Amino acid sequence: MSDVDCDAVVVGSGPGGATAAEVLTAAGWSVIVLEKGRNHLLSLEAPHEPLRHFANDEIAAHRRFLLGPDPLLEPRTYRRTEADGERLAVGNVNNLPSTVGGGGIHADAKLPRFLEEDFCLRSTRGPVEGASVEDWPLAYDDLEPHYTAVEQLFGVAGDAEANPFAAWRSAPYPLPPGDDMPMAVVTSEAAERAGFHPYRAPTGINSIAADGRPACTDCGYCGGYGCPVQAKSDPIAALQRALRTGRCDLRPESYVTEIVRDASGRRATGVRYLDLREHPEPSVREVRAHHVVLAAGAFETPRLLLRQGLGGDLVGRYLTYHYQTFTVGIFGRDTGGERGRSVTHLHDDLLIDGPGLRAVAREAGLPWVRGGVVEHGAGHMPVEESTTYGPGEHHLPSMRDSALRRRFWVFTMQGEDLPQAANRIDLDPSVTDAWGLPAGRVTYAPHRHELVASAHAGPVHEAILRDAGAQAAFTATSPPQGDLDLHATANPLGIAPASKHVMGTARMGADPTTSVVSPEQRLWDCDNVLVCDSSVFVTSTGYNPTLTLAALAHRASTLLVGGGR
Repeated sequence: MSDVDCDAVVVGSGPGGATAAEVLTAAGWSVIVLEKGRNHLLSLEAPHEPLRHFANDEIAAHRRFLLGPDPLLEPRTYRRTEADGERLAVGNVNNLPSTVGGGGIHADAKLPRFLEEDFCLRSTRGPVEGASVEDWPLAYDDLEPHYTAVEQLFGVAGDAEANPFAAWRSAPYPLPPGDDMPMAVVTSEAAERAGFHPYRAPTGINSIAADGRPACTDCGYCGGYGCPVQAKSDPIAALQRALRTGRCDLRPESYVTEIVRDASGRRATGVRYLDLREHPEPSVREVRAHHVVLAAGAFETPRLLLRQGLGGDLVGRYLTYHYQTFTVGIFGRDTGGERGRSVTHLHDDLLIDGPGLRAVAREAGLPWVRGGVVEHGAGHMPVEESTTYGPGEHHLPSMRDSALRRRFWVFTMQGEDLPQAANRIDLDPSVTDAWGLPAGRVTYAPHRHELVASAHAGPVHEAILRDAGAQAAFTATSPPQGDLDLHATANPLGIAPASKHVMGTARMGADPTTSVVSPEQRLWDCDNVLVCDSSVFVTSTGYNPTLTLAALAHRASTLLVGGGR
């Protein structure tokens, strides 16, 4: 191909796209990164310093959609099954930030690795009726060098010896763990008394000054917010290094609408996008490139592919989240949850095969049960808390008492979600975004496995919280089960999954009849298009996906560079 604008055009600037841009530019490639959202992260002029647009502002973040997307302009839709009709809900469905930096901007930056077993779950545990549990086309050992590389690039803070269940690693974390949240120490001690093995969470947050950015100030506004001091390294570190090579052109407010292909349809020649900086009618522009890297996330990547019929019949299918189980403790004292990183401690015990979980599986008639990583964390910030009490004379006393903020502590289990062909993202037949393109639609209902794992975790965690001093404890899930009318009005999380961990909608595999991309993450039907986000996941596992999707992006980009332009 001649007469191109760059070697590779990257669609999306989140952790996957930023990692790909860094690897490619470090190898001498020219890269154009197209990001649909606005830029609040980095100056586009050298030396590409942080813009300092972020603040501890709940209204800006959650009511004015500073990080995007605005659900009125870019709605998504949800239903549980096809029997529900075209949709049950319209609006904010698993919305991740649409901004330079993508989902990395709002995340609380927990970056655990997967276990060896996670890549070969069917071989080690066996099939589950009604689910499509498959082995990944690579092993942990194949990904380990890329895990190590990404941890170094992001500057992950952690203790490599802390988690007794962790997979082997070739190098320690580059930064030491950050400060512990005091209440997490209390609940960790209670978890240990219950026979669990809590440990300090590995995070992509500076525990000490590093990479030209300061240490975390423990302001408390971590999960759901951009970092005011840029102590979060993911993905600012990768983007900044890519830009500083002089070989990366980052273009915000650039909404990719089409992958352009040659006459054969088997090769991409670039992409077309809307320049949203132009009002009221954005111009259509084109970037010509040798390779296209899709890193728009496991919701927007299949939405783009589906509009063009690319990737085959499995695009959008096998959608997974994490089935979230929230076990809440209400304490008689201030838990201190307003300060510190959102989560400083985790435990993995409900993922690990053992007599207890085997008994749970036998009783439920399942071959096995896996829960997920459990986060020890705090609750709402003041404005969000105020919305939970409703209007009336009780409001001010409720805010003063602050049961759902200052006296609140929660275990959140990110439960493994088994892939099912019926769970999918497709194009809504009548709802569109502000530019006339079909909205993405979620069809999702959990497998019985998730419900069994959740039902087991709730009472276990309630007992631990009571042992830690909670006056009361209760459990809820997302998505909720039962009466949807009740949940639609009473549940602040709504009826759709609240999880921001979206995976599996362009799964990778060795067989083009059962997968969308190859083990190198290339589309089977257009092999100079790579997918570098969590849509390639074969299973959800029970761990936060960000480090693994970045490691996969690092691997795919490294293989791409090795294959030449």
